[in-house]
Parts: sequence; C-alpha cells; structure tokens
Amino acid sequence: MALDTAGAPPPGPDAVRPPLPSDAAPPGEPADELDARYAPYARRDAYGVMGRGPLAPAEAARLALAAAVLLPLRLVAGTLVLLLYYLVCRVCTLFAAADGGRPRLAGWRRRAVLRAGCALSRAMLFVFGFYWIRETDKRLPSAEDVNQGRSEELGRPGAIVSNHVSYVDILYHMSASFPSFVAKESVSRLPLIGLISNCLGCIFVQRESKSSDSKGVSGAVTERVREVCQDKNTPMMLLFPEGTTTNGDYLLPFKTGAFLASAPVQPVILRYPYRRFSPAWDSMDGARHVFLLLCQFVNYMEVVRLPVYYPSEQEKEDPKLYANNVRKLIAMEGNLILSNLDLADKRVYHAALNGSSLPDDRRQKDD
Repeated sequence: MALDTAGAPPPGPDAVRPPLPSDAAPPGEPADELDARYAPYARRDAYGVMGRGPLAPAEAARLALAAAVLLPLRLVAGTLVLLLYYLVCRVCTLFAAADGGRPRLAGWRRRAVLRAGCALSRAMLFVFGFYWIRETDKRLPSAEDVNQGRSEELGRPGAIVSNHVSYVDILYHMSASFPSFVAKESVSRLPLIGLISNCLGCIFVQRESKSSDSKGVSGAVTERVREVCQDKNTPMMLLFPEGTTTNGDYLLPFKTGAFLASAPVQPVILRYPYRRFSPAWDSMDGARHVFLLLCQFVNYMEVVRLPVYYPSEQEKEDPKLYANNVRKLIAMEGNLILSNLDLADKRVYHAALNGSSLPDDRRQKDD
C-alpha cells in the first residue's frame, strides 16, 4: 500500500501544526508556557509536571496504600518473571551455535524462546497493571486488494514501525510478535538482560563510535531488515522512527532508518488512556515513572494494527518520502497531531523544567 499525498488534504483541520521553536526557553519561563511550547512532551495527568505536582488528599492516600501493598508484590512478581525467562534463554542457548555473539536459534530452541517470550511478556504487562489490552485490526479498502493474493509477491514486512509513548511499548510488541530491536552495545553485557536481548536478536550499536569501520545505526538496521525479508526465521525489527517518546497525543518527524531498505513495514499505533497517571514516559525520570506506574491499580492500553504498507516505486527511491507517508498514515488513523519537534527539543524542555541550561553539544540532532 502506498499513500498518495500529492493532492491529499491534511488529516484534519488541527492535525498539522506549524513548526514550534526549538531554542532554549528563557530563564524563569512559567511551566504552562513551557508546556505550550513543547506540547508533545507535556504531562497533563493528576501528577503534574515531572510527576511532582501537588496531589489531592484522596490521591495521596491512594498512592501511599499502593506503595505499601501493591508495589512490593509487583516488584517480586516482575523479578520472578524476568528470572524465569532468563532460565529459558539460558537452557535454549546451551551448546547453540553463535554468529557474531548472537545465538543462532532454530527448531525447538527458537520455538521455546519465542513462545516463552510472548507469554512472559504478557505476564509482565499483567504485573504492570495492564490486565486487558484492546486490540483492533484496522483494514483499509485500498489495502485489502494489496494484501490478498499479493503478499508473497510483494514480500514479508521487514519491520514493525510504531509511535513511541513508553518503555511499555516494547513489552507489548514482545508479547504480540516478539521482534528484535536496536539497543546500545552495553546492554549486551548486562546481567540477565544481556542474554535475553541476544536471544531477541537485538542489534547492538555504539552510538558514540566514529570509526570508519562502523556501519552506524542506519546501516545496521537496513542490513537486518533485508535479512528479515529473505529469511523467515529472522525476527522482524521493531523500530520507533520518532527516536524518542511523547505524551501519546503527538507524532514527531520520522527518521529514515526504517525505510532505507525499501521493504514493506507493519504500522502499529499504541495509545494509553488514563484516569489519573499517564503511562507515557515523556518528561519524568525513569525511576519515578516506574514507581508511579506500578502504584496504579489498573493501567490501560489500546492497539491499532494497520495493514502492511507496501512502498511505491517512488517511495522506494526516496526513503524520506516513504517515511513521511507512513507517518501521515499513522497520524491520520491514530488521530495524532503532527509536530516538528524532536529529541533535541525534548532535552531543552527537560533542562528548562529542571532550571538548568543545556550545553551546546547536548543539543545536537541525533542522526
């Protein structure tokens, strides 16, 4: 499926916003003005900016009760789930051949890692309070003709592309399709997580590497996506083209790394409805976010799976056009607002909220 945007109207009258300024906020700028300036990263739940807003007495009592009772239970349960999957991966990789440090799992080994990974990822979501997940397969008339009878001809999707709202996104995708993803090289050496990420088939990159023999993130992703299209036993890549998380209401510009291979992609939209605490990991430090998330009795998630997007010949020749068209489709189907902000603006926003200045070398755009 290709999206023709030559004369197409925008998704809605308010869907596309003009570029927002990315310069550092003036010292002492009020929080509400900062939120308006950096809207994709602003929190609007009961816990306020950075999760440190004043709480009503009832909400504070509820949080204290959950921290005393619910939090310890969930921490223990989550640790047990992680240890169980580590043991599965350890058994399945015994005497298994390795390719560049990545175990080449096949047969019963691959089936065990895959099935246990999907089941235990769903169990971890349950531990986090996501008891029910509403999933929708959204079929477009223009896509049905393409998908029926031509999928083998057009090829297997090389990657899942999704909007990025929270670290919980990865758990959901692991429970649904068990893809591999990009991670820092240091992750491969972490206790427990290192072995699991290797079994996932993650791409480990050294983002700070400037050596001439380094393929870079885009090169490694393109190579893996092509491998996925050629080998059905290679897990699909999970890619978040925005490069960072938002509050779930916006969609940032897409990087082209997921689209350089000119392979079909599977678009997925994630939403997190909430009543008090938003699971979106936007402007809060990780430890506090995990604490508040685990203290919520119930968390909600909605998933929309769009038809596989098959690029046109023009999109294959122009990865930027391909990325932009997929982005517009996801925004239209997910009722998301397109924004021109990016990771550098997020860093500026965080620095302003913390009352600190951001060094120039921290404001550079990620490639």
